[in-house]
Amino acid sequence: MMRKRFSWKSKRLLGDDHPATLITMGNLASTYREQGRLEDAEALEVLVLEKRKLLLGDDHPLNLRAMSNLALTYWKQGRLQDAATLQLVTMEKTKRALGDDHNYTLDNMANLVNTYRDQGRLEDAEVLGADVIEKMKRGNGDDHPDTLKSMSSLAATYKDLGRLDDAGALEAMVEESRKRRDDS
Repeated sequence: MMRKRFSWKSKRLLGDDHPATLITMGNLASTYREQGRLEDAEALEVLVLEKRKLLLGDDHPLNLRAMSNLALTYWKQGRLQDAATLQLVTMEKTKRALGDDHNYTLDNMANLVNTYRDQGRLEDAEVLGADVIEKMKRGNGDDHPDTLKSMSSLAATYKDLGRLDDAGALEAMVEESRKRRDDS
């Protein structure tokens, strides 16, 4: 269970609502999530998001990142509908605030692809996944790790759809790109 009183230096020195304190709290929440302490992560992420919204407004990029982190925690908890709802809101706000091709936007889109696939919304995952790949290739290049990760995700969607030839072809492209990148 999360302690009610934090003993971080930033909180003592700077106060509960200082941006540096909120960054530290968000980092701790991410650590909790990675440790599997999902209730602690959720509680801290909700607190960080509430404080940031008061300080920065709803559509500030730091708030959008906090929303994305909370959605990831929901996803890890198996709360797929909560995750999808928050990811969709975050994606739309990020598109408006930062643009369709910004890395934060693409990260949110990629997370939503995975949630859609886990929900069995395979057609939605396929359409959004293809869009993510196109934008990542344009912005980051064909061999960028994020592009390859998104291609692998779409290959998994193809497998779930029973499109094994398409999945195999995409996986072969990913493997070839990785070899090319590693050889250079």
